Amino acid sequence: MEHKTILNQAHLDLGARMVSFGGWDMPVHYGSQIEEHRAVRRDAGMFDICHMTAVDIHGSGTRAFLRHLLANDVDKCKERGKALYSCMLKENGGVIDDLIVYFMENDWFRLVINAATTKKDIAWMKRQAQGQEVQIQPRRDLGMIAVQGPNARTKALPLLPEQLREAAENLEPFSATTSSDWFVGRTGYTGEDGFEILLPENQVTALWNALARAGVRPCGLGARDTLRLEAGMNLYGTDMDEEHSPLESGLAWTVALGDLNRDFIGRSALVTQKAGGKLPRFTGVLLEGKGVLRNQQKLYDGEREVGEITSGGFSPTLERAIGLARISADAGEKISVDIRGRKLPVMLVKPPFVRNGKSCL
Repeated sequence: MEHKTILNQAHLDLGARMVSFGGWDMPVHYGSQIEEHRAVRRDAGMFDICHMTAVDIHGSGTRAFLRHLLANDVDKCKERGKALYSCMLKENGGVIDDLIVYFMENDWFRLVINAATTKKDIAWMKRQAQGQEVQIQPRRDLGMIAVQGPNARTKALPLLPEQLREAAENLEPFSATTSSDWFVGRTGYTGEDGFEILLPENQVTALWNALARAGVRPCGLGARDTLRLEAGMNLYGTDMDEEHSPLESGLAWTVALGDLNRDFIGRSALVTQKAGGKLPRFTGVLLEGKGVLRNQQKLYDGEREVGEITSGGFSPTLERAIGLARISADAGEKISVDIRGRKLPVMLVKPPFVRNGKSCL
């Protein structure tokens, strides 16, 4: 049985096309995926992300626990409210999930994890927490709305509780503030500015409707995917998974190996992998001619298969096919993609493709 967010009826009332996503009934678009994409790049759009899960970790041992649990080091978070992006790894270095962790108090950190991995994530965290002075609390009483775009913060700020507005207005990027059960992070998954707002589930629909009246456009999963792809942001299950480490997925920057005394889960495997060299190259690709890049299309150096597209699609901003790809370390620069039996040239580029509404190429 599929789960439904508190906004499910609101989506139906807006005529959304609904699809199954990670066990949830979610909107893919409300009529035009491209128009929703462009609304976020040019103005402001909002996304129902109530299917994602906030997890609060409390206790005197919280910081030490997270330094062991995550590949990135929460000791980088010096100021309250600071956010950190990290992967949570298996012992072999494979990615269990990617997440954002927020430092709120010395004995309270908040994680936001992916919908499809929530069950295994929480089970893994609880297993690692045995014997530790921490309590793990999934916050299923909270809902989440992401408001993204150049005008997103301006349109959302007046709708926040009065006691939260000033702090939210002055938030630095990748940080958060909270008041009562409302939580506002200046984070997102689109390559644009904006907020991710967590609030009591029974208040989510009222905020959604107020944002719509303020001119924030409802957007579905389709636009969310093209926006994050343009921004060069990985998607769990395609660009990274339990079979590939962060070092193989363009996420070496999220692995903190500097503190030799921090023995996080997966560290030994990553150190061995890094020392061995020959790590695959994780890169952006542009299709040179006409066509569409899709996940799992094979890539070739001459006649030799050297990798595959991990995420592919059409970029509404650039009006061309783009993708992320994992390619053998010894592959050359002249790479082609197999599209229905035809090998077409692709250009290798460093992501992102688009940030803040502008091409990065």
